[in-house]
Amino acid sequence: MSSGGLELPPGDSSHEGGPADAPGGVPGGAPTGIPAGTVSLAGGPAEAGSAGAGAELDWGAEAWSEVRTRAQRAGRAYIWLNLIEQRLRSVVGAVLRPIYEPVHGGDDWVVAAAGPAGQEWVQRAVAVREVSRRKGYLLDSADDNVLSFLTLPQLRELMVQHWPCFEPYFDDRREIELALDELEVTRNVVSRNRALSRPVLEQAERASARLLEVLGGGSGSPAADRLPIDAVEDLVGDRYADVVSVHPDRVRLQRNLPAEDLFGGARRLDAIGIGLNLLVQNFSGRRLVRLTEAGCRVRLLFLNPASSAVKRRERELGLRKGELSRSVEMNILHVRRVRAGLRDPSRFEIHVFDETPRFTAYLVEGQASGIAVVQSYLRRARGMESPVLVLRGGGRGVPKDADHGVFATYREEFESMWEDSRPVS
Repeated sequence: MSSGGLELPPGDSSHEGGPADAPGGVPGGAPTGIPAGTVSLAGGPAEAGSAGAGAELDWGAEAWSEVRTRAQRAGRAYIWLNLIEQRLRSVVGAVLRPIYEPVHGGDDWVVAAAGPAGQEWVQRAVAVREVSRRKGYLLDSADDNVLSFLTLPQLRELMVQHWPCFEPYFDDRREIELALDELEVTRNVVSRNRALSRPVLEQAERASARLLEVLGGGSGSPAADRLPIDAVEDLVGDRYADVVSVHPDRVRLQRNLPAEDLFGGARRLDAIGIGLNLLVQNFSGRRLVRLTEAGCRVRLLFLNPASSAVKRRERELGLRKGELSRSVEMNILHVRRVRAGLRDPSRFEIHVFDETPRFTAYLVEGQASGIAVVQSYLRRARGMESPVLVLRGGGRGVPKDADHGVFATYREEFESMWEDSRPVS
């Protein structure tokens, strides 16, 4: 699986509509001497004179890479689909059980709710449950009911058939159905182990997050959490401390996390770097004023444009003498004008430091959680071209151990640099 729809190494092309006169002398592409239907896992038959004969069963590095990519994307999609199915099962049970169970009792209420239109698939679910009971596949007694054996399309059908029962709880039936339509493509691909492209996976993730929000399974308004915790991070987040994502450069960062999403709604903003271009050049002065007047505390720490460290950095990047220092001066003048327009300038502090710059970091904390964008300075690369780490700070729904987090490390480093810096008048 890959974003370009990469396939496993080809087998009998007649199964996938291959040409009937393919090389090898056998219709469908099977080489001479190999029975029709033989699947080649990595390339064609052994070359003449080699020790092996027949189909080549080994996979090369490229084939293994494609298979791992397919498994990773299918696994991520499966987690979202599993969440949606469990949430929808819970919603259907909570709404329809009190209506049908008092009359029909036991698991018969599901059969009654399905009605004549769903008689076939609900009876099939009953049969699958009985087989699972006999073979010991039911590992949790909570799953020993017919509702647990209904699939996502069947749960959707129950919801659509009984929409007047669900209408008091959900505003927009059309939104739910559209999201489930988008998920059906992904579900079909994953259930049959087909190649899942990256655009389809991203569409499924967006639809899942929206559907969980509509069904009441989300963590609140999307605007409240600028960097929402997704299903995969909940499962594997501890393996990567509090690193949420890594981007090869700042351009790709801003494509996925625009400045408005990063800084908007912040209650505390601390930034350290040479010129702080991510903030100064991508977040307007008027927006900074409104942010501060709304209660955000801002501390900005620039490299002193008159320091020897700026001159060394100019030589590293091959810039003309004074070019970088003038850029930093312009950024400092800009934020000074922002500070001058505030009713309470004490909430907007500007400092400079004279040490060798080692990294740039934007530490943004909101009411519920915090995030940070961190870049190391490379000798021959500008900040726009350097790799970016996005970190999640503490807050609601983040069960991370603070002792193993990276966010706290950069927070401590900022505070240390701030103590040794000088204010800008």
